[in-house]
Amino acid sequence: MADNYDSHYDADNGRDYYSHICEGVITALPKNGRLLDLGCGTGLFMQRYLRNGGEAIGVDISMGMIKRAKQRNVSDVALGNAEVLPFRDESFDAVSSLLAFSYFQNPESMLEESFRILKPGGSLSICTLGKNIFTSMVPAVYRIGEKFNVKRVGMAYFSEHYYREDEIRNLLEDTGFTDTCVFRRSFAHVDLRPSMYHISKKFEPFIENRMPYLAFNLCVSGKKPDKKD
Repeated sequence: MADNYDSHYDADNGRDYYSHICEGVITALPKNGRLLDLGCGTGLFMQRYLRNGGEAIGVDISMGMIKRAKQRNVSDVALGNAEVLPFRDESFDAVSSLLAFSYFQNPESMLEESFRILKPGGSLSICTLGKNIFTSMVPAVYRIGEKFNVKRVGMAYFSEHYYREDEIRNLLEDTGFTDTCVFRRSFAHVDLRPSMYHISKKFEPFIENRMPYLAFNLCVSGKKPDKKD
C-alpha cells in the first residue's frame, strides 16, 4: 500500500481528488490547534494542516507509510493502532482521519479513543467511504474479478465498510459527540480514467448540491462538549 499511496493520491487526478476531500475535512477543524491524524498514510493531510499554522501528529498501522511520511518531512508520526491510542486524556484539539475509517475493525473503539484524547470543545472530522448505488456493487465486483483472475480496481480491496449517513451520525452521537454534520463529497472518483474523471468533475458541484446520494464519500464531523455544557 505504501508503494502505491502517493502515486494514487499525490499525482494527476489523485491530487485533485484528494484535495477536494481534504477541503471537506479541514473546514471543521481549528486552524491553529494540536491535531491527531489517524491512518495518516504518507502525511499528505498533515502537510496541509501544518500550512495553516497548527501542530500535527500522525498515527498509522503501516510501517511503510510511516517511513514515507518521514521522508516527506512530516516527522511527528508513529506506528500505532487508532483503536488503542497511547495518548493522555484531553491532549488534542482535533482529530482527523481521511479514507481510513472504513477499514477499522472496531470503529466504536476508534471514536471512543478519539473522544477520550480530545479536549472539551475539540473537534473530530473524518472522510470515509459512503454507500450509494455504485459502491453497493463493489464487493461483488471484486469477488467476480478475483474468481476470473482480473486485476483489482484501485489500490486494493480490504473488506471496507461503506457507511450510510444515518449510520455514521449515530456512531458519533452514541459516543458523545454533538453538533454532528454529515455531507456527501466527490463524484469524480480517483479511479476513473482521466477522460471520465474530467467529465465527472464538471458535474461534481451539481451532484453534490442537488443529487448528493451519487457522491462517493461522506465527510463527518462532531464536537466533544465543553465541560460547562
